[in-house]
Amino acid sequence: MAKNPIIGFQVDPKDIKYIGKDLQRPECILAEPDGTLWAADARGGVVKINPDGTQEIITQKFEKKFEAASDDATRLTEGTLPNGLAFAENGDILISNFGTDVLEVMTRDGKTRTLHDNIDGKPIGKVNFVLRDSKNRIWLTISTRIKNWMKAMSPNVSDGYIALVDEKGIRIVADGFQFTNEIRLDAKEEFMYIVETCGQHISRMRVQPDGSLTDREIFGPSKLGEYGFPDGIAFDAYGNLWGTLIMADQIFALTPEGDFHVILDDSNDKAGYAMEKAFREDRLTPEIMLAAGGTIAQWFASVTFGGPDLKTTYIGSLKGTRIPYFRSPVAGLPMVHWK
Repeated sequence: MAKNPIIGFQVDPKDIKYIGKDLQRPECILAEPDGTLWAADARGGVVKINPDGTQEIITQKFEKKFEAASDDATRLTEGTLPNGLAFAENGDILISNFGTDVLEVMTRDGKTRTLHDNIDGKPIGKVNFVLRDSKNRIWLTISTRIKNWMKAMSPNVSDGYIALVDEKGIRIVADGFQFTNEIRLDAKEEFMYIVETCGQHISRMRVQPDGSLTDREIFGPSKLGEYGFPDGIAFDAYGNLWGTLIMADQIFALTPEGDFHVILDDSNDKAGYAMEKAFREDRLTPEIMLAAGGTIAQWFASVTFGGPDLKTTYIGSLKGTRIPYFRSPVAGLPMVHWK
């Protein structure tokens, strides 16, 4: 096999470009082959950004709680907070709403309905991310069953889980994660890769034909980076798993062998080490978390490959108002699109 393209690759912050403006919490980004982007937005839906840079907010009901909040802690924990996105089979957009604790589906003109808000009659919890596979199964991550997710930012909380929606309905297929965040399937859909934000590592499990997950193990280092918490992940065509360290504001990649490489570093060491110490001592507060982060977008949350060649790399964030992007030396793994 040819040399891994990410070995030695690092992004100079001066080479970062931006698209979009006045966005609110663009945590997750979907990219279409023609260059169209769909960014989650705290006004209650998504912002569609066209290839020429023009944009429009698409939502059933315009929500103002995010911009009207008195402080960042309130802004990031209350109201409607569209988080993870995925394309439904017909091209609609599946939305995991981290604020209202439901899985929604939204048509491209903004009509929204709830798909799931409970499992076996119990509240579903903090729905973080949604993923659709090639068999049209929908996978959900629930970060925690605690209403205020910032209280789950602890090394001692392991109540996150993964749910599966298929022809049998919705059910839990894996449990006991430390703040379950984004998940991805490898190119052959043999393994599920799972971000455990408060475990500060990536786990993986084998996907069985019936959708059950087995053989849980840590992939790569048991702790990613010196501080910060993994959030979003995406595969490239070589098999590298790219990811973000939120609050450290770093982009990293794990090789197929599990080796860790930093690709972009916009960190603040002083605030970062203080945050890590507080986390280890289980005294992390919103104020300590909010002090961390860089200047490019603040709180890197996701990474998405787009553009005609899938080499344009977009960064989603929790505190940014536009989308940073740069060129990758290797194409991303294509998303599962609609029929």
